[in-house]
Amino acid sequence: MRVLIVEDERRLAVSLARGLTAEGFAVDVVHDGLEGLHRAGEGVHDLVVLDIMLPGMNGYRVCAALREAGNEVPILMLTAKDGEYDEAEGLDTGADDYLTKPFSYVVLVARVKALLRRRGSAGASPVLRLGSLVLDTAARRVFRNDTEVTLTAKEFAVLEQLAVRAGQVVGKSRILEHVWDFAYDGDPNIVEVYISTLRRKLGADLIQTVRGAGYRLASS
Repeated sequence: MRVLIVEDERRLAVSLARGLTAEGFAVDVVHDGLEGLHRAGEGVHDLVVLDIMLPGMNGYRVCAALREAGNEVPILMLTAKDGEYDEAEGLDTGADDYLTKPFSYVVLVARVKALLRRRGSAGASPVLRLGSLVLDTAARRVFRNDTEVTLTAKEFAVLEQLAVRAGQVVGKSRILEHVWDFAYDGDPNIVEVYISTLRRKLGADLIQTVRGAGYRLASS
């Protein structure tokens, strides 16, 4: 899952990005409303964490512009304001949830996960069953042949990218984009390292290499 944070308080933005990355999300960060609107409009993010008091364009206007454009990405609004009127204004512009600063990081993560579960429940099931492999995307648990396999957050995220496209070839660049982020400038072969680890933990037969194209998760 890929999250966009639009927050002009840089220390808070960095702290949120680090925490969500540790939870297994790919995270992009921008610090003004106009850039946030542009990035959110690209359609690659699964959720937007959006501050209200932003330079360039405030969060209310960003949210309203996205909804007017037909963009239904879940939006969690953050603000230093409080009061029923402010919350109502945020929700009226199309936000899905609202969190007032200062807030507990644990609560923010819970809200993010709840919004993603809610979005998933409107479409595909949060449990993916692919032959002997079962992924519970809400609980972040994996089973192979009815035995639970412990994966790190990044390992799960890589596997999830393959599982939601089981039987299809998934390119290395796509995995990098959705599991890491745009700012990642390390060795792209990191994907191969994680694929190798997943094969070791789940079985060498599960993930096939399609030379020159990417990887395919066996669908049965």
